[in-house]
Formats: sequence, structure tokens, C-alpha cells
Amino acid sequence: MSLLKVNNLKVNFKTYGGTIKAVRNVSFEVDYGETVAIVGESGSGKSVTVQAIMGLIKKPAGEIEKGNILFKGKELLQLSQKQLREIKGKQISMVFQDSMTSLNPTMKVGKQISEVLLYHQHVSKQEAKARAIEMIKEVGIPNAERRYEQYPHEFSGGMRQRIMIAIALACNPDLLIADEPTTALDVTIQAQVLGLLEGIKENKNTSIILITHDLGVVAESADKVIVMYGGMMVEKCSVQELFSNPNHPYTWGLLESIPNVSNKDKERLKPIEGSPPDLFSPPKGCPFAPRCKYAMDICMEEVPRLYDVADGHSSRCFLNDEMAPNIATFSEVEERV
Repeated sequence: MSLLKVNNLKVNFKTYGGTIKAVRNVSFEVDYGETVAIVGESGSGKSVTVQAIMGLIKKPAGEIEKGNILFKGKELLQLSQKQLREIKGKQISMVFQDSMTSLNPTMKVGKQISEVLLYHQHVSKQEAKARAIEMIKEVGIPNAERRYEQYPHEFSGGMRQRIMIAIALACNPDLLIADEPTTALDVTIQAQVLGLLEGIKENKNTSIILITHDLGVVAESADKVIVMYGGMMVEKCSVQELFSNPNHPYTWGLLESIPNVSNKDKERLKPIEGSPPDLFSPPKGCPFAPRCKYAMDICMEEVPRLYDVADGHSSRCFLNDEMAPNIATFSEVEERV
């Protein structure tokens, strides 16, 4: 049995301008000790998907229209807020996107770590403090006893991100959700944060959902990859398959936009032409069709199903249909993957 199973998740937001169809029929699984990366452009539905898992879609503006979220076989969407609070922070934790604003600026960082332990593990204040200091050391921050008494503004961006990870890991959760954990960090600190997450997975068998737009981060850290576009999952495969045999034209576009250090001809990067779809009124057919140079008439009229293109590899593209014209694969066209 998988640790987490999401089935046909659909999330909407009601606004004065209309209903935003933010997530549309997303399904995936996370196994024990596995890192699953969710990638895509801003507005593709990545963060909303994990917010639904964490129970952070608030009514009346937000609405989970349909779907199931099973954690250890338990349906999270049917739990009361009290029952959900027993799981959030204890069995499922989240590192939020912006460490600069996620920490309380008026509280010492040590107290912010201790709060989680006091609420979920019902330990004494002395035990919570000792465990918090241990967590500060565990995420690689020196002088932990002194740092425990400091405020967030006394930490660098990279250290604040480590404190966020320490808070999320305080209760040894089974699933850690990291939403853009390397945003606004320089490459050296990014590597350190990713190394920290990898060590957590190996040492504690913690499963990780990694939200990112950086395919370099995906190559470094993930076991499986979910590519999202326009609120939909357009490709799902192992990280090896993503780079050796990408199938969806949107995935091709993401890969083409990566700088290639072996490019001796100094070719320009190839941006994906056009703009993401308007989720107030999503396209009738494939959400990527208006930007896809391989789009056919049917792509404009119908949403393609997920085609199985290899073992454990599926793609939402009509080019995989037996009636579709044959085109060159990404590797044949680019000779760079």
C-alpha cells in the first residue's frame, strides 16, 4: 500500500471574476521513502495540489469539488478539523515556499520549533527545548544553544529555510512536503538544502513531495516526476524516463529551456511561445494545445486521456494515439537528452 494516494483531485476557487479551476483531475501516489517532484510553470496547480493534501483549501472561496486523498489508507477529506490537526505537523509536515515570511518575526526560532513538540508530543517544556536544540543541530546550524534564543531576522535566508525544515521535521513525519524549498537561495545554499533533504530521506525513510520549477533540482533529488500544466497532470514517470525519454510536448519545451553547458554552438535557449491558459475559462481540449506546434484539430476539441507510453510512464497527449501521425522523438530532434 502506498503512503499517499491522490485520486481525481479537483480544486476550484470562487472569486468576483468567476471560478478558477486550479486543479483538474490530478492523480498520483507516493510510496514510503520516495521523493516525488511536481514540476511546471507558475499557476500550473502545483502548490494548490499539496495545499489540498494539507487541508489548507479554505471555504467558502476554496472548494475541493471532487477527489480522494488517502494517507495510510485513511481518507483525509472526510476527517474533522480536530482529526486533521492530529495528522498535520505530526505525520505530514510542510516546508512553505517563502521562509522570509513563514516564520513569526516576533518569536524566537527555538520557541517556534518547541511549539510543534508541545502540541503534538505533549512533552515538558524542558524536553521540547532540548529536542528543538537537537533539531537545529540536525539541520546543520552551528551554535544551536545560542541560535535557539534568536529571532528570524538574525538568520540568513538559507538558515531560515533550515529552521523551517527543522520545524517540519520536529515530530519525525512520514511525509514531508517541500514547496519550492530553494527559492531565492544562491546555488551553494540550494545544494546544501537539497543535500539536507536527501539525507533526511535516507536516514529516516521519510517520503518527500518536492514542488519546483527547476528541472536541475528534479534531476538531483527526485525518484518520480509529475509534470503539471493548466491545472492538469500532463506527464508522470521516473526521473530517468523524464530526461531520457520525455513524451509530452510541454515537457520537451521545459527541457529545451534549460541552459546546456555542452552547447558549443552557443545556440539561444528556446522559450515556450505563448502564455499559460486562463483558468477562469480553461481550453475545451488539451490545455497546452494553443502553444503546441504539434497540435491537431482533436487537441482543440477534447482533453486527451493519459496514455501508457512505457512501464510506469504515462502522458496526456494525442500524439500517442495509434491514429496520430508519427513525429520525431525529443531525443532525435535535439540530440541533447
